[in-house]
Amino acid sequence: MKRFFPICMLMAAVMGMAPTGATYAADREHTLKVYNWADYIDESLLDEFEVWYEEQTGEKVEIIYQLFDINEVMLAKLEKGHEDFDVVCPSEYIIDRMLANDMLLPISRDFGTTPDYTQLVSPFFVEQLAKFDQAGKRAGDYAVGYMWGTTGILYNPKYITDEEADSWGIIWDERLESKVLMKDAYRDIYGCMIMYARYQELLDGTTTRQQLMNDTSDEAIAAVEALLKSAKRNIAGWEVDFGKEMMTKEKAYINVSWSGDAVWAIEEADAIGMELRYHVPREGSNVWFDGWVIPKYAVNTKAAAYFINFMCMPENAMRNMDEIGYVSVIASEEILEAKKDSTLDYCSDLTYFFGEGADSVPVDNIQYPDRAVIERAALMRDCGGRTKSMIEMWSRVKGDNLDLWVYFVIGITFGGGGVWYVYNKVQEAKRRAKYRKNKKKTQRKK
Repeated sequence: MKRFFPICMLMAAVMGMAPTGATYAADREHTLKVYNWADYIDESLLDEFEVWYEEQTGEKVEIIYQLFDINEVMLAKLEKGHEDFDVVCPSEYIIDRMLANDMLLPISRDFGTTPDYTQLVSPFFVEQLAKFDQAGKRAGDYAVGYMWGTTGILYNPKYITDEEADSWGIIWDERLESKVLMKDAYRDIYGCMIMYARYQELLDGTTTRQQLMNDTSDEAIAAVEALLKSAKRNIAGWEVDFGKEMMTKEKAYINVSWSGDAVWAIEEADAIGMELRYHVPREGSNVWFDGWVIPKYAVNTKAAAYFINFMCMPENAMRNMDEIGYVSVIASEEILEAKKDSTLDYCSDLTYFFGEGADSVPVDNIQYPDRAVIERAALMRDCGGRTKSMIEMWSRVKGDNLDLWVYFVIGITFGGGGVWYVYNKVQEAKRRAKYRKNKKKTQRKK
């Protein structure tokens, strides 16, 4: 998921977080252990799944729901083999790594008389996942998409024109000293910067965005490092979750942001009479997704497969989207109709996502980008042995060379801040829900 928690929450992530249930179920065979990002599901669906599963199979199941905030922390726990989670929701490049390292079990599509809703995943993401096929393994047998989005520029049109936001070059504009916020996500930022650095090669046709996105050679890493260091005069901070709020308060004019966060910020800004916009620059960016997988040491693989199928039901996909603000990979007719907005003055070509007949759809083009935007986006792959070099580069750019144990101590010292953080998250969710409810009422009236 494209959202990270502050350092003070790292300790909780390392410790695995407490389950939402009061206790672990005594009968492991009838327990479903789900490991997911924070704020990434309509949690009322968890109880509903337990009822639905019994209706479909005649078997009882109890969900133990646990949270993680960093892909690498989740992966480290699973790599040690000490955790027997049944369902996990990693990002695309982690799925790539888990598949290569034989950490996943195939997902059964044998649901008896229950329909297979996983077939409703957009063909676009079936194709993206197929890029991870390796060593005789079909990635689509081991993972099912969940949510997706892009990385781009969230900007204030009072200070930045639409034309300026069409290039990553605006980040270096001398007018923007201490007015740019950068996501603290080395893979996303790296891909965007290498495309900017070597844009001429794209124009010449000597390389592709997919090749650039995953070029981790010493030369490519050095080029990105030089670019980012030259922008530090303008970078006000490497934000993890506060960028949206900083933009709504005009403390920054640009935020290199994920589309889901951009939607939240634009809604918040609109509620106070302010305008923010989002755009994926012409040089290119990444299209990311998170997906459900069943880890190698899972116990209840049957309930895990049914849970994934349950999350793919269109009505449940819609509820999750409404709750968290991100976009489901499910491409059903119900979702297409629900997302149409007759108040918009533009339409988008969504044939890549919904298929034939979706070539001119009035829909939010941040949540569902036009085909032209997708054509300049690429998929992140696992860096393998080059991951260490990329993280070292990122650390040098930020001037952040603290060891992990230092962050752990900071987490213990300031762990109380997590309570305040959670409170703010609850209030944020309430504001977003209220905004969407009022917006839907307005659209109905129109």
